[in-house]
Amino acid sequence: TNMSVHLLKLCVGADDVRDLRVWQQRQARSHVEAGSDPRPLHVTRMWPKRAGEILDGGSLYWVIRGTILVRQRIIALEPIEDGTGVRRCGIRLDPELFATTPQPRRPFQGWRYLAEGDAPQDVLRADLSLPAGLSTHLNEVGVI
Repeated sequence: TNMSVHLLKLCVGADDVRDLRVWQQRQARSHVEAGSDPRPLHVTRMWPKRAGEILDGGSLYWVIRGTILVRQRIIALEPIEDGTGVRRCGIRLDPELFATTPQPRRPFQGWRYLAEGDAPQDVLRADLSLPAGLSTHLNEVGVI
């Protein structure tokens, strides 16, 4: 049985999944130019104590404008030192975005654990280029 656990994070500053994709593509280009790993890296303050469970098939579920809309597989957790010598956790992500069934979430600080059973299901054939409100509406009426 898969006992993986997921992370839940607010995607601050993004209006829709397109914004997340564009931001990560821009980040990848600058990493390539710098000769570093181009895969998305999200740096966070706290290191997850349940790292083993996260790395056993866990994903980062993004909350965009109050709704979980998309996830990315977590590839690795990497120690990152900021300019002041403080150790942070770099969450290395697979670039592929998987649309999920929209699931409302209240705002919170940092990240949260998300149990396998509480995670929204992936949406097949989702059009990630649609604005968030439209994809939520289409999902509610059963189109996607």
